[in-house]
Amino acid sequence: MSSPVATQPSPPTPTTEVERPKKPLLSTLLTRPEIGSFAAAIAIFIFFSVLAEPFRTLPALSTVLYASSSIGIIAVGVALLMIGGEFDLSAGVSVVTGALTASMFAYQFSLNLWVGVFVSLIVMLAVGFWNGYLVVKTGIPSFLITLSTFFMLAGINLGVTKLVTGTVATQNVADMDGFASARAVFASEFAVGGVTIRVTVLWWIFFVALATWILLRTRIGNWIFAVGGNAASARAVGVPVNKVKIGLFMGVA
Repeated sequence: MSSPVATQPSPPTPTTEVERPKKPLLSTLLTRPEIGSFAAAIAIFIFFSVLAEPFRTLPALSTVLYASSSIGIIAVGVALLMIGGEFDLSAGVSVVTGALTASMFAYQFSLNLWVGVFVSLIVMLAVGFWNGYLVVKTGIPSFLITLSTFFMLAGINLGVTKLVTGTVATQNVADMDGFASARAVFASEFAVGGVTIRVTVLWWIFFVALATWILLRTRIGNWIFAVGGNAASARAVGVPVNKVKIGLFMGVA
């Protein structure tokens, strides 16, 4: 009776990896979505530098940076919301609502200005929650929801201010407790090479960096992309679509 002969297993054949051709640097840059905005900003800067001589001065640069940061801080939250597939038309008037809430609450109750800032934050988060809640529960487009919020807040700003102060302006809060520290945090300035830089520019850079980190390095960022791409598919794989959208609206506020 013959015994079976043991055979050695044949070594696995090495797999050769196919090297992908590397794209030129210019082609890689042109595929980035932010290149279009960057190129447009450079074109606008060159245009005004050529046609308007005062635009090339350092004071003009300070003004441009301040205006850009004031709008840019709001734009960061709106950009995240747009990536998530929604839009907020009430973002601009919400800034006025927040400022009026902080100043009038602190002044009328003779409190530290930081208390007014905290109350203002709560009020604005509530406005953002209301916008998001209406959008996800009613199915009405965010354009219409936030447009109505825009008109409501504009009327409330005028009506409540007139009712409380007797005019359409708030009292001066410069001599109140907490004003100096609040101004140092939100409205101070410093000089760099002859250019006056407002602290809002630093806040702008901070929020841009924070939003970039959230989008590219966190699970929430993946959820935002998923919700903006296809909300139904995102919900099917377990993404909390409603919570993401409400959170984005609160972030704008």
